[in-house]
Amino acid sequence: MKTSMKFTIPIITSLLFIFCSNVDTKKSATETKAKIKSIKKHPKFNDYWYEGKAEITSYKLTQNRYGEHHEGTAVNIFVTEDFLPEKQVKADYQNEKNVPVLKLNSTKKFTTGIYPYSIMTSTFSPININKKTIKISFSSQEWCGNTFVQLNNREKFEIDFYSYFENNADRELVLEKNVLENELWNQLRINPKSIKKGRYKVIPSFEYLALNHQKIKAFDAEVNLIENGNFMNFSVYYPTLKRKLTVKLTKEFPYLIEGWEETSTKRGKTLTTKAAKINTIKSAYWTKNGATDTKERKELGL
Repeated sequence: MKTSMKFTIPIITSLLFIFCSNVDTKKSATETKAKIKSIKKHPKFNDYWYEGKAEITSYKLTQNRYGEHHEGTAVNIFVTEDFLPEKQVKADYQNEKNVPVLKLNSTKKFTTGIYPYSIMTSTFSPININKKTIKISFSSQEWCGNTFVQLNNREKFEIDFYSYFENNADRELVLEKNVLENELWNQLRINPKSIKKGRYKVIPSFEYLALNHQKIKAFDAEVNLIENGNFMNFSVYYPTLKRKLTVKLTKEFPYLIEGWEETSTKRGKTLTTKAAKINTIKSAYWTKNGATDTKERKELGL
């Protein structure tokens, strides 16, 4: 009898733990939905972004690099997640401290001459657009080496930079909290009209700063949003850098990004990076990692 009790008690305790965990999870999920409901920017926001799928859009890419244009592909993956504000990582479990975020994983693949580039930027922005982006990470890999940048939003912006280039040697930076170009992409998807128009300081994308060996800081920028038929054109222009980013998106929710152009002038020569949409799908892609899970990849033209 004593032996039986030794096994029974842990089993009952485990079952109670599992039951309580499920109750807490449901409670936290309900609280999260209530939190989202109170700050959502469109009546259909929850239906679109909380159906258990990511939005994946593929683009035909023409990338400006080394003073020439190179063909490739780009993919933007937007998905909602629960984020831990202190550890600044995706939460494994529901709890009241989680912050609902919209994550953008932006990827590019293109070839320059004999060797390929693979670029990725991850941006984690609170659904509550009154709060600043919590974290950004950027990485670039090519045959010469790799570069990695990470921003953490704490009392100030804390940035770690690692690169194989001598003039981009490893360093740590602390910046005042200005608008981040990277976070504007997420804000466009939540509520584009909430973005302030006019002239103010913006920290350019980490992709641009890293690949062009520019100092990581805020630059004067002119920000605008113009309606054009069924679409909107959002732009950020940096006079000092002679660089302009223009993003084309649908006028109506869910504000799909149709493409973008990034024009820069250097030594009197102007070149433009362009991306034009191939296709958009909704998918729980993280469940589709088998050898036969290729159908949706073909739909994306990849």
